[in-house]
Amino acid sequence: MKNNANLCGLIGIATKAGKIVCGTDACLEQIHKGNVNLILIAQDCSDRTKTKFNQVAKDFNVPIYTVLSIEEMSKAMGKQNKAVVGIKDAGFSNKIINMINGGEYIG
Repeated sequence: MKNNANLCGLIGIATKAGKIVCGTDACLEQIHKGNVNLILIAQDCSDRTKTKFNQVAKDFNVPIYTVLSIEEMSKAMGKQNKAVVGIKDAGFSNKIINMINGGEYIG
């Protein structure tokens, strides 16, 4: 991915639009309800968290990416100490996946 600032900006927009859920417990609950289209976990979160969410993503067929740091993700959402973000909107999910995979964010 080229630019973390663009990804942080897009996460911030999704947050303001009410299209995310953050925190491990809240994300797990929404994944089980089928409300999450994409899971983002911080690069520096615990191995236990990574293992748990990789398994849940596999079980529920939800794409998962390890991006940014806890600090970067938290700052993008205007929250503190958030290592896991669930994107509930398909449009935002597609844009974020495209950006992570090297695509550019347009408008």
